[in-house]
Amino acid sequence: MERPCIKICAYDEDTGWCHACGMTKPERKAWKRVPGYREAILQALPARLAALAAEGHVTGPAAGKGKRKD
Repeated sequence: MERPCIKICAYDEDTGWCHACGMTKPERKAWKRVPGYREAILQALPARLAALAAEGHVTGPAAGKGKRKD
Protein backbone atom coordinates (compact mmCIF):
# COMPACT_ATOMS: atom_id res chain seq x y z
CA MET A 1 0.00 0.00 0.00
CA GLU A 2 1.57 3.24 -1.09
CA ARG A 3 1.34 6.41 0.93
CA PRO A 4 -0.73 9.02 -0.92
CA CYS A 5 1.61 11.87 -0.02
CA ILE A 6 2.38 14.43 -2.70
CA LYS A 7 5.32 15.93 -0.76
CA ILE A 8 3.64 19.24 -0.13
CA CYS A 9 1.75 19.89 3.04
CA ALA A 10 -0.57 22.83 3.42
CA TYR A 11 -3.05 22.16 6.19
CA ASP A 12 -6.58 23.52 6.41
CA GLU A 13 -6.89 25.63 9.57
CA ASP A 14 -10.40 24.37 10.40
CA THR A 15 -10.07 20.63 9.74
CA GLY A 16 -6.33 19.99 10.00
CA TRP A 17 -6.44 18.09 6.68
CA CYS A 18 -3.65 18.49 4.15
CA HIS A 19 -4.94 20.12 0.96
CA ALA A 20 -2.71 17.86 -1.14
CA CYS A 21 -3.33 14.38 0.32
CA GLY A 22 -6.05 14.81 2.95
CA MET A 23 -4.06 13.45 5.91
CA THR A 24 -3.71 15.11 9.30
CA LYS A 25 -0.31 15.55 10.94
CA PRO A 26 -0.95 12.70 13.43
CA GLU A 27 -1.96 10.41 10.56
CA ARG A 28 1.24 11.22 8.69
CA LYS A 29 3.24 10.26 11.78
CA ALA A 30 1.22 7.06 12.32
CA TRP A 31 1.62 5.98 8.67
CA LYS A 32 5.01 4.34 9.25
CA ARG A 33 4.56 3.32 12.89
CA VAL A 34 1.06 1.79 12.73
CA PRO A 35 0.66 -0.13 9.43
CA GLY A 36 -2.74 -1.50 10.52
CA TYR A 37 -4.11 2.05 10.57
CA ARG A 38 -3.28 2.72 6.90
CA GLU A 39 -6.48 1.28 5.43
CA ALA A 40 -8.63 3.49 7.65
CA ILE A 41 -6.60 6.53 6.64
CA LEU A 42 -6.86 5.69 2.94
CA GLN A 43 -10.63 5.22 3.15
CA ALA A 44 -11.11 8.66 4.71
CA LEU A 45 -9.02 10.64 2.22
CA PRO A 46 -11.36 10.86 -0.83
CA ALA A 47 -14.23 12.26 1.26
CA ARG A 48 -11.92 14.77 2.95
CA LEU A 49 -10.50 16.01 -0.34
CA ALA A 50 -14.00 16.27 -1.78
CA ALA A 51 -15.13 18.30 1.24
CA LEU A 52 -12.16 20.65 0.90
CA ALA A 53 -12.82 21.04 -2.83
CA ALA A 54 -16.50 21.75 -2.15
CA GLU A 55 -15.39 24.63 0.09
CA GLY A 56 -13.38 26.05 -2.80
CA HIS A 57 -9.91 24.82 -1.83
CA VAL A 58 -7.51 23.55 -4.46
CA THR A 59 -6.74 19.90 -3.61
CA GLY A 60 -4.46 17.10 -4.75
CA PRO A 61 -1.29 17.74 -6.75
CA ALA A 62 -2.58 21.16 -7.84
CA ALA A 63 -2.56 22.30 -4.19
CA GLY A 64 1.22 22.64 -4.34
CA LYS A 65 1.50 24.53 -7.59
CA GLY A 66 3.35 27.76 -6.97
CA LYS A 67 3.97 27.00 -3.28
CA ARG A 68 7.67 26.22 -3.55
CA LYS A 69 10.14 28.97 -4.20
CA ASP A 70 13.05 27.15 -5.87
